[in-house]
Amino acid sequence: MVSMETLVIKTENKFRSLVTKQQYKQGEVICGIPREKVVDKPNRFTVQIDRTEHTDVGKLAALNHSCDPNVILDTAKMQMVARRDIEKGEELSFFYPSTEWEMDAPFICLCGSANCIHVVAGARFLPLSTLEHHFLNKHIREEMIDLLNATKKNLPTK
Repeated sequence: MVSMETLVIKTENKFRSLVTKQQYKQGEVICGIPREKVVDKPNRFTVQIDRTEHTDVGKLAALNHSCDPNVILDTAKMQMVARRDIEKGEELSFFYPSTEWEMDAPFICLCGSANCIHVVAGARFLPLSTLEHHFLNKHIREEMIDLLNATKKNLPTK
């Protein structure tokens, strides 16, 4: 498994970010996602890895959200992968709703991306038209299907 040795936490004005000490090519595995401490409720230091499981991700908790991220957290393979080419010294970010169905601490996004979602609260609160443009982990897709099926059951029949 690729280690986190190439990553460093940067703190500026009390805000943390995760920066790479080397460049990566699109599709390259950057590191594994830790799975030492699995819990059933999300918090600011966890990533949702299954419908009912969240893992404390250690150093990766410094990953910030972006609506145009440069990494993907693949919870099936438990790997962080470069979504595009990444330069040495670049801050790493991922699309939080790709792993999170409902977030413990929603926030306002100020990324400035043309496709900014503005409020980051989890995939549950985003339209399918937004989500379809992003990599989504299996548990998020399953939750979406369940939500759609439940909605269909409550629609009036003609």
